[in-house]
Amino acid sequence: MERHPVPVTSHHTSHRTSDPRRSGVEHRRVTVNGVDLHVALRGEGPAVLLLHGFPHTWQLWTHVMDRLAEHHRVIAPDMRGAGSSAYAADGYDAGTLASDAVALLDALGESSAAVVGIDAGTPPAFLLAMRRPGLVRRLVVMESLLGGLPGAEEFLAHGAPWWFGFHAVPGLAETVLAGHEGRYIDWFLDSGSLGEGVDPAVRDAFVRAYTGTDALRCAFSSYRALPTSGAQIEEAVAEGRLTVPTLAVGAHPVGRALERQLRPVADHLTGHVIEDCGHIIPLHRPDELLRLLEPFLTAHRDG
Repeated sequence: MERHPVPVTSHHTSHRTSDPRRSGVEHRRVTVNGVDLHVALRGEGPAVLLLHGFPHTWQLWTHVMDRLAEHHRVIAPDMRGAGSSAYAADGYDAGTLASDAVALLDALGESSAAVVGIDAGTPPAFLLAMRRPGLVRRLVVMESLLGGLPGAEEFLAHGAPWWFGFHAVPGLAETVLAGHEGRYIDWFLDSGSLGEGVDPAVRDAFVRAYTGTDALRCAFSSYRALPTSGAQIEEAVAEGRLTVPTLAVGAHPVGRALERQLRPVADHLTGHVIEDCGHIIPLHRPDELLRLLEPFLTAHRDG
């Protein structure tokens, strides 16, 4: 089943407002690995691939795309099963999502890209860099964990976040949440912005994207694939090192846990925590994120 982008409208106001479908952003549909993906494109130059998590779509990057597009070709897909991309029956493990990214870059004529992943977009971004280091110029990973790699013990001292277990049970969460998607998404957006909230137009787009049992099933499939993704990460680390220059960015609640996981396996790692920032960094503190991203993405490989 395919879905197509719909205009986003909002009657609310916000301290930072935008039209997530504003002019200057090109929208394409690209079939990769048998799945029809929607991708938003902006700018020209070296490619930067942006991989979102849950409960996001490409609009997660609304407040950073313009600046990045001044010097880069920004590629922001809706991951398989999310946003305006097609629902897929399977393939939500990190390795398959990384393969989707490779196929997307190839379809768009890009032979290399900087890759930026946040939340559930981080494991596929990591595997992409591990498996195809010649394709990934630089790697940025944010607010996520990489399977069971050592370094996250303090963060996990009281167990994984509650929703991991809830989402992991096949068929449960989508049945319970049907008809209450807006309230559920709002909890993540409020928590992920330390109570400040996000642009209402972006919020409405997220809620629309995750409404309905099929949309929720796809969203929760990445959680149900976590054991497979974890095994893929362990295998990649056992077979080699992360040689791509990497920036690990933390906020609340992950902090430096991801950086600690990467430190033993990465050859060129920079870590940074953005203070007073919630989980959804690109929406909550876009200017602070850009201050880190812009110099890192434009630095020479050996810089």
